[in-house]
This record gives sequence, structure tokens and C-alpha cells, in this order.
Amino acid sequence: MITILCSGSRGDIQPYIALAIELKKQGEYVRIAAGKSFGDFITSYGIKHFPLAADYKSVDIDPKLLEAAQSSTNPLKMLFTFNKMKKYSKMMVDEMYEACIGSDVVVYHTGCTIGYFAAEQMGIPSVMASPFPMLKTSKVPSIIAYGKTKMPISLSYKMLQGMLWMASKTGVILYWKEKFGKLPENFNCPFELVDENHPSIVSCSNYVFPRPGDWNKNVYQFGYWFTQENDEYTPPKELVEFLSEGEKPIYFGFGSVFNEKNKDKFISYVKESLSKTDNRGIICGMGNVKNLPENIFAIDRIPHTWLFPKCLAVCHHGGAGTTAAGFAAGVPSIIIPFSNDQFAWAHRSYDIGVGTKPIYKK
Repeated sequence: MITILCSGSRGDIQPYIALAIELKKQGEYVRIAAGKSFGDFITSYGIKHFPLAADYKSVDIDPKLLEAAQSSTNPLKMLFTFNKMKKYSKMMVDEMYEACIGSDVVVYHTGCTIGYFAAEQMGIPSVMASPFPMLKTSKVPSIIAYGKTKMPISLSYKMLQGMLWMASKTGVILYWKEKFGKLPENFNCPFELVDENHPSIVSCSNYVFPRPGDWNKNVYQFGYWFTQENDEYTPPKELVEFLSEGEKPIYFGFGSVFNEKNKDKFISYVKESLSKTDNRGIICGMGNVKNLPENIFAIDRIPHTWLFPKCLAVCHHGGAGTTAAGFAAGVPSIIIPFSNDQFAWAHRSYDIGVGTKPIYKK
């Protein structure tokens, strides 16, 4: 049995569903340990779900802290916010360790390092599955520095790995001392501990960020992990009619980082831009939107893999998964980065010639 540990929002979990689907196709018994609020989402793809009682929706995170985490515009702000959020990791570690029991292999998100230590304790292999390139290289800055912040390349990786480890290790320390009375042997950040029994896989295209030649040979990067919508997916009739009634629309959606208080402002920007360019548009994920002109359609949620190829261009926040879906659709990207790694994807999109120059939210 292969157990995949992951955490975060819907967009964070989706690549691991794609990973699980591929493993299942190869005849493996696989399950995903993730927050209980994602149960229906995971099982809708035919993947087993190990529910964690604690997830970002149920641990009562201070809304202001969550907003700060989603709006960090430079590495120092990110470091400060990650330090504040580390106390919440203990709530998930207990159940993640239990999820690993009985597994033959543990695959873990970089924010779930309990997977590495649990696998070591149980004498089984572990695989670090990263949703973006994060292992050290001398070839290109890390995703918290690329395109936006000038700092030594080595420092950019030290900061990136340090933030992820800081947010994760507190829970591991508290849990391990409580369960075993002491820390694991040679306790340290596991991110660079890559070998045959601890390989690493990365969700990224070599056409976007080529695999660096100075990575460990046991690090594998073969492309993005995409979920393919099953044949049972049926889009809303109204959306199908809208798409058939005119030119291809421009997509506007800003994922989980979108704050309701900015709704009216953003919608006014969308209306104005489409009016000036005489284009049609689709607004996604901004809740109930009233009094829209005929050239704009609003929807709460739609699979990017289904919709993006039907669009003229995609305007979004630059989340890793949304950016990848835009690349795969073969349409231009207009990226408005809000925080964290989104600046890197916005700049990279521009640098490789498939998107506009980044438009910072501020």
C-alpha cells in the first residue's frame, strides 16, 4: 500500500490526486491522507481517502494570519508568517503518523515531513513529492526569489527550505517527544537527504524550469501532474451555451487567495478591460455576481483542464497548478501575482514567451 500525505487547499491537493491516479493505473493500492473536508473531492476520482480531522478549514486558524500567509509579497514577510503558523502543524502530525501505519511506501508533500520520519521509524521507503522545484541548485534562483528579489541563489534556497521546514518541524518534534520520549536519530531537515531509498519527484515541466544538472540523480522531474476529468463530467448548460454564442472568452479567476473584500473592485476591472478590448469573459470563484453584462459569465468552480483550452487567454493569480494548466492549454497567460511563489510563475511565464509581463496586484 502506498500512502500519500498532503495538506493545503484544493489546488494543493489536486496534483497528488493525479499522482495517485497514475499509481492506481499501475496496479498499486494507493490512498491519500488529507483533511476531511476534501473527502468528496478525492473520492470523486476513485481514490481512497484517509480523513484527517484537522485541516486548514477546521483547525480554527486566525483569518488575519491566513490572509497574511496568502499575501506575503517578499521572502521576509513569508518567513515571518510561516513562523507564526508553525504551531498549527502539531494538530495534523498525530493523524498523519497513524495514516502511515501498514504502508509499504510513504509519499509526502514537502509540508508533511512527518512522512519521512514515520517511514524511517517503520523501516520503509519514503518519497518526497514536491509541487514545485525546491532542491538546491546553482543554476536558477528558488521560486521565492526568481524574477522579483535579488539575492544569492544559495541564500534563496536556504530561505525556501528553511520556511517549509520551520512550518513542519514543530509538529514533528512535539509528536515524537510525546510518543517516543526523544527526537529521531540524526533529526534534521530531510529535503536534501535524497538517495535510492528516499527519491524525490517534482511536479514541473522541463520546458518551464529545466531539470538542473547538479541535482542528485535520484530526483525525477518528468512534467506536471494533471488530473484528467472523467467522462462523467458535465458542464452547466448555461456555460456551454455562453461558449457557443460568440468568440472565445478570457478567463478571470484568482483561486483561494482571492479575498471577498476585493470582489467589487476586481469585477469592475474585469468589466472595464473587456469593454475596452471588446472581448468576452468568464469570472470564476468570486461567488454570486449580479448585474453582469451579456459578454461576461460567472461560475463558482470549473475544472481548468476542461475550460482553459476553450479560452482566448487566462488571467489568474499565478498559483503553480493554475499556471501549469494555462501552459498545458496552449493559451496566453495574464498573471496578477498576489504572494509567495506566484511572482516566480508570473515572471517565468513572461520569460519563456507565453504570458504578459507580470501585473502585481498592488
